[in-house]
Amino acid sequence: MEKDASVTASHIPASELLSQTMLTIFDTVHAAKAVIIQEENFKQFAIYMEKVIVVLKELANLNIDDSESLKIAVEILNREIKVAKQLTVECGKRNKVYLLVNCQRIAKNLEYITKQICQVLGLIPDISFNINDKLSELRKDMSDCEYRVTAVEEEMLEKIEAGIQEIDVDKSHANNLLLCIADAAGISTEQAVLKREFEEFKSEVGDKNEIDYVNIRKDSADALKMGKIVTLLARADATTSPEEKEIKYFNKRNSLGRQPLEPLQAFYCPIIQDVMVDPVETSTGQTFERSAIEKWFAEGNNLCPLTATPLDMSALRPNRILRQSIEEWKDRNTIIMLGSLKSTLNSNDEQEVLQSLGKLHDICIERELHCEWVMMEEYSPILIGLLGAKNREIRKLSLVILCILSKDSNKNKERIARVNNAIEAIVRSLARHIVESKLALQLLLELSRSNLVRNLIGNVQGCIFLLVTISSSDDTGAAKDAKELLDNLSFLDQNVIQMARANYFKPLLHLLSSGNHDDAGPENVRMTMAATLSEIELTDHNKLSLFEDGALQPLLSLLSHGDMKMKEMAVKGLYNLSSVPQNGLRMIREGAAGPLFELLYRHSLSSPSFRGEVAVIIMHLATSTTTLEADQMHVSLLESEEDIFKLFSLISLTGPDMQQIILRTFHAMCQSHSGLDIRTKLRQLSSVRVLVQLCEFDNHMVRANAVKLFCCLTEDGDDSTFLEHVSQRCIETLLRIMETSDNVEEIAAAMGIISNLPKESHITQWLFDAGALKIILRCLTGGNSSASYKRQVIENGVGALHRFTVSTNQNWQKEVVSCGFFPILLQFLDSGTALTKRNSAVSLKQLSESSNGLSRPVKKRGSLWCCFSSRDIGCRVHLGICTVESSFCLLEANAVLPLVRVLEEPDVGACEASLDALLTLIEGERLQNGSKVLSEVNAIVPIIRLLSSSCTELQEKALKALERIFRLVDFKQKYGNLAQMPLVDITQRGNSGMKSLAAKVLAHLDVLHEQSSYF
Repeated sequence: MEKDASVTASHIPASELLSQTMLTIFDTVHAAKAVIIQEENFKQFAIYMEKVIVVLKELANLNIDDSESLKIAVEILNREIKVAKQLTVECGKRNKVYLLVNCQRIAKNLEYITKQICQVLGLIPDISFNINDKLSELRKDMSDCEYRVTAVEEEMLEKIEAGIQEIDVDKSHANNLLLCIADAAGISTEQAVLKREFEEFKSEVGDKNEIDYVNIRKDSADALKMGKIVTLLARADATTSPEEKEIKYFNKRNSLGRQPLEPLQAFYCPIIQDVMVDPVETSTGQTFERSAIEKWFAEGNNLCPLTATPLDMSALRPNRILRQSIEEWKDRNTIIMLGSLKSTLNSNDEQEVLQSLGKLHDICIERELHCEWVMMEEYSPILIGLLGAKNREIRKLSLVILCILSKDSNKNKERIARVNNAIEAIVRSLARHIVESKLALQLLLELSRSNLVRNLIGNVQGCIFLLVTISSSDDTGAAKDAKELLDNLSFLDQNVIQMARANYFKPLLHLLSSGNHDDAGPENVRMTMAATLSEIELTDHNKLSLFEDGALQPLLSLLSHGDMKMKEMAVKGLYNLSSVPQNGLRMIREGAAGPLFELLYRHSLSSPSFRGEVAVIIMHLATSTTTLEADQMHVSLLESEEDIFKLFSLISLTGPDMQQIILRTFHAMCQSHSGLDIRTKLRQLSSVRVLVQLCEFDNHMVRANAVKLFCCLTEDGDDSTFLEHVSQRCIETLLRIMETSDNVEEIAAAMGIISNLPKESHITQWLFDAGALKIILRCLTGGNSSASYKRQVIENGVGALHRFTVSTNQNWQKEVVSCGFFPILLQFLDSGTALTKRNSAVSLKQLSESSNGLSRPVKKRGSLWCCFSSRDIGCRVHLGICTVESSFCLLEANAVLPLVRVLEEPDVGACEASLDALLTLIEGERLQNGSKVLSEVNAIVPIIRLLSSSCTELQEKALKALERIFRLVDFKQKYGNLAQMPLVDITQRGNSGMKSLAAKVLAHLDVLHEQSSYF
């Protein structure tokens, strides 16, 4: 090597040789960094070469042009670098598939070249200690280098080897192998690209410029192997066009006869006497079916079944030539059969059709290649047509065959889908019997794996609805397939929208969160999904499910988006979902209120309709705060006085539509757990003045909601607030509403205001003068009193009647009685709600307080008058002449017994009011007579029971009443024993005042001495 180099190097200076060599190395490094296949190995090689350049540069800086040994070494190095450059350039420009298939050889060649360069570097003479050290370290690294193929490349090579060893490789194996090669080489998986790469690969295989610098001549075994790889990859769909496959198939079919051939005797296994599938040759040279000879060995036989000579059980060899012959014979007969089956499938004989379908099914499952032939023979239109057959078994078997044909072949999927009305026919089967439906579902699922077919499936009317129905069925397998199919169809927005309309929201929620569709920007997709949520009709269950599955956060994200259109879509979606109280609470907890109020107040940037939608959502949130869950969690919508003022002030700045929404919002908040605080702050903000004005509004909706909110504010608070703003005109307005409105809720609220307003005499007089009693009477007696809204009218109406039954104004009382309220009050004692019974009892009590003063004394008559006329009989309690109309007497009105019945009610308020009314009968000097009346109607026993009431006030009133009643000996003796235990219990557990009084009663009953410590 040195002698060859010395001739060319003797006349060239060493510095020039070094420059030439460095330039070659620079080119080699540049080419190595551009290599894709074996990228890491070539990068490492480039690092070595860069280190060589560093050494050569240092040599060039020395004055060593006269060193002949250096010239020779550099000349040899230059030649080796040129070899390396050729390898790197070739690997950078040759076909990727070819390079990948030869990756092991390339790695070995690169390693060989690296070690050759390492040896040449050893020829450089010792010139400098520094250079010598660097050369030694570099040579050590290069001599130890090992270039390996990657794990992906190694796996690919194993698949290639397995495919070469197998004679009848499935098309799916070839397809997977080609995709594996494409992935490893960074090649696009588009068919046109794969086919081009494959054609280049075939061309490269025939190229004599083989990448092998160790053995320049092509090895025949390697050439054969490369040819097998070409044959293997040629089975893949992408490497051969459908047209080429069809031409090849029909040329073969036309060359055959019409009659199938009988199998050759050599095809039969001597053991099982059937055509072999996997023939193997034994050590004696005989061929058997693999499973049969293995069974022969397993049964303990070690002699050949034909020759009886000993067999080596480990020496079974595949008889590939015979197997290929058998396969060719089968293929020939299969092609002939495919040509003859078409006519029988069109037969009117159902049994013949079923038999032919069975044969076709067996052909399809035998080999993957057969499915290609079936498709080429145009069986798919026939099978689609059979889906309309009356015979269910024909339809089912047709679906099974179509599913086999479409499996693992996008081309077949597309050809099936292109058949006229194919998808429609399959969808019709989807709606049939459960077994047929599941087969149709499996076929649609397989077809949906083709991007082109997916769009066709979603376009069939009713398909997505059926799939959604199946996805929620009890059949877990069918449900799983339906969900997978729906996910496949969700690549189109229109399909996702159809799914949502059928109450399948998973794809919509995914797009709402990510907006991940390639055909449109993510923001546009999210807007579309939000718009869909706003448009579809949803049940409350669906609304809850959507929030539970994650709809809220994406909508809140859109709500905070800088683009106004995004905000509008978010508002529309929330508008539809927020009406369920649980959703409203979740929105409040997750911070939706702030952005919504901000939008509501930015009136200059939004349309009235948009603001209205925002206001409705806020109203929904307010409504959610009235629930028990909100009460337990202490969720509030507004807390500060400033926030309340800001929202309430919009009533004066907006139109009727917005006004009534805001009024409803405040009405809801007033009924929440923080309602007392809201009502207090509203009254402080002079809202009563605004509401009084709104009560005169022409817009009935605004007026009705103003009246309802006004009623809420009158439930508590300082009387001065209302006295300041409620005038006679306001009173007349409320009565007019009660008289003319057809909104029962509004009537109930107006009645509630009248009931709740301060009990000032001038307000009651205004009501009296304006004919309030007759209006109240009409409200109480008209309509269906069992309806919930009518119940509120009655409760508030009877409550309003309190104003007119006070004993301080007997004129009002007389008008109440003359209007006929007495029997109505008695009716409500029996049939009203607890609140109505309490209010009725209060009015009766107030009327009864005037009875004693209004009872007329019984006139004394002369003796002669007595002979000719009956004497006037006075009231047993009031001892005078009493009537309902003149003295409002409870006895004359037969009110005592209904009041006693109310004492048995569980409602404490009703019991207390009824007791108050009954106790008017034993006041003062009426104790004796009144107690007798109470005893006769069995009222004293219920009063004794009230001693055990949980209400202290009621307990105390009953105790005081019994203390007076038990002063009378007769009643003490009759009821004393019954009262002893409750009284003793009070002396032990009651407050100090009640203990003393209970002890006093026990003293009346002779149970305690009057000197007891309880006194």
